[in-house]
Amino acid sequence: MRVLTVEDEKELAQLLKENLAQRGLVTDIAATIADAEACLDAARYDVVLLDRRLPDDDGLTLLRRLRAADNAIGVIVITARDAIEDRIEGLNLGADDYLVKPFAVEELIARINAVSRRPSALRGTESSIANLAFNFARCEVRVDAVPIVMPRRELATLQLLMRSAGRVVTRDSLLDGLYSFEDEPTSNAVDATVSRLRRHLRDAGASVRVVVVRGVGYMIEAAP
Repeated sequence: MRVLTVEDEKELAQLLKENLAQRGLVTDIAATIADAEACLDAARYDVVLLDRRLPDDDGLTLLRRLRAADNAIGVIVITARDAIEDRIEGLNLGADDYLVKPFAVEELIARINAVSRRPSALRGTESSIANLAFNFARCEVRVDAVPIVMPRRELATLQLLMRSAGRVVTRDSLLDGLYSFEDEPTSNAVDATVSRLRRHLRDAGASVRVVVVRGVGYMIEAAP
């Protein structure tokens, strides 16, 4: 999952980025509305975390523009403004959720997961193939009901594949979901990550396989 954090407080933005990375979420940071719009033009995001007090305008200006353009991307407004009028204003303009600072990171993760599920028509909190299960809300992988641990990039790759179980995930989609603008992935970065993921799944005894669709991408399916 890829998140755009629109926040001009550098320390807070970096802290959010680090905490989200630990849960397998890739994050780009924009300090202004102009920067955020440039990011949204350049990449596909699942959720936008939007501060209101930004150097070039109220963050709700970006929200208005997104909804006016029929962009249904999930938006969580994050702000120190806790007045009920401020919350109502953001929600009426099309925000999916509203979180007041300070907040617990676990609460933010739960809200991100909830918002990211909405556009896909109740996709559910968990996907299973054979003896492999992925709980999106807790970002937890289980094989035969036993939790397994894997590095964040392999975890993020598995999440993308499980969200599209039975369908091909393109190489470009994997790149977008795994790397932020600050990263510099090598030409074989996706292939290397998928190779490591296969090893983790094999070692855990998962009855699935990640198959390559030549020239397109990858797909996860039950092993024959």
